[in-house]
Amino acid sequence: MNSGTVTVPIILFAAAFFASLLGISLFTRWSLNRGFFDVPNERSSHSKPTPRGGGLLIVLVCLSGYLVLGPVLGLTVSWGYFAGALLVAVISWLDDLYSVPFWGRLVVHLAAAGILILDIGFWSDLYLPLISAHVPLGSLIGVLFTVAWLVWLLNAYNFMDGIDGLAGLQAVLASVAWAFAAYALNLESTLLFSGIVASSSAAFLIHNWQPAKVFMGDVGSAFLGFTLGAMPLLARNEFGHDAPVLPVVALMFVWFFVFDTVFTFIRRLLSRKRVWQAHREHIYQKLIIEGKNHSTVTLIYGFASALLSFFVLLSLMLSGIYAVLAFLSLVVLTLLVTYLGLRERADVNH
Repeated sequence: MNSGTVTVPIILFAAAFFASLLGISLFTRWSLNRGFFDVPNERSSHSKPTPRGGGLLIVLVCLSGYLVLGPVLGLTVSWGYFAGALLVAVISWLDDLYSVPFWGRLVVHLAAAGILILDIGFWSDLYLPLISAHVPLGSLIGVLFTVAWLVWLLNAYNFMDGIDGLAGLQAVLASVAWAFAAYALNLESTLLFSGIVASSSAAFLIHNWQPAKVFMGDVGSAFLGFTLGAMPLLARNEFGHDAPVLPVVALMFVWFFVFDTVFTFIRRLLSRKRVWQAHREHIYQKLIIEGKNHSTVTLIYGFASALLSFFVLLSLMLSGIYAVLAFLSLVVLTLLVTYLGLRERADVNH
């Protein structure tokens, strides 16, 4: 690292962790005093009113840390990311408070993606490691692809934040994976920011593990989705030139969130259901409905994500046979998670 010492990351990561840990504790007390609760309904996976919006502290800590990277440490940062992430956080916090219509949120999400792209660009080329093929996207398709990726992951993260610990653990695992990837590519700013996000999310996870004392709310889930979606663009921006494999790496680090939301969307679409309406048909929700507790389901997704990320990192650093192992782990783990959900459903129906 350019800093020549481990002191800077240790200070940043510790500050992010303890600031989040204390801040979320104070927020929970404030929420209890104000009666700011998530009240269970027919789609909920929890049974008692629980403070929500604790993800606001993740936003404040992570964006404060991001400011330290640029003006204080002089590292590469994107003001387009900062502005976009702030927009996403503000509209999501308003949604937590007052319930903003979907189309209103979508307009802001598209604007946030647009601001980021205007600042640091879009993906015009993809690299498929297993077959060593480059797929040119061009300008129009590249912009649409990048916007779709950012907006989908932002909302997918929101959809998957439905049980204790799941969104927090995924944020920790994906951010840690990005820190290792950044270390391998010698990207100091990306490494430090990934560590800040991981540290803040880990502190939140302590409060959010079953039984959760606080929920992150849309403000936290949308921010984390946008941030993890932006991470490959931030890494490329620091890298200084195109790195077409980064979008693939980014997808793999959050694969099970993306897969669950896409799989569920397609199934509901084929069943001619109103795909825009809230429901309880995600794979993780079916596992809860059919008897597994929150921590078990969270650990299933966490184990699958950690193992896949491990093989992806080996593939990124060493290539060769590790790319094949990464692909095989992707297929096997995806089939396993899907089987667990569908098998349990079949057992209940029987």
